[in-house]
Amino acid sequence: MTPEIILWIYIALLIAGGLMGFIKGKSKASIIASTLFAIPLALSALHIISPPWIADVILGVLVVFFGMRFAKSKKFMPAGLMTILSLAAIIGRVVIE
Repeated sequence: MTPEIILWIYIALLIAGGLMGFIKGKSKASIIASTLFAIPLALSALHIISPPWIADVILGVLVVFFGMRFAKSKKFMPAGLMTILSLAAIIGRVVIE
């Protein structure tokens, strides 16, 4: 597995989460935010944005964002799960590189 594959898996989960938030909760903010974060991650995975550590910075921002939402809501879904997935994506990308 490569750092790019890890990033593509994360992007798919991020978009899926945004879609679920939109479908289940009618949250336009959820779909907009997931798309806005997925775009630079996809550009990084395609090596259009250099250097590749920019994706790790974006993932770090998402760890903080989802972590704060989880701390505030105390609900594991979706913020707790996305915190763990974001952190796992960073760790996976760093370990594989």
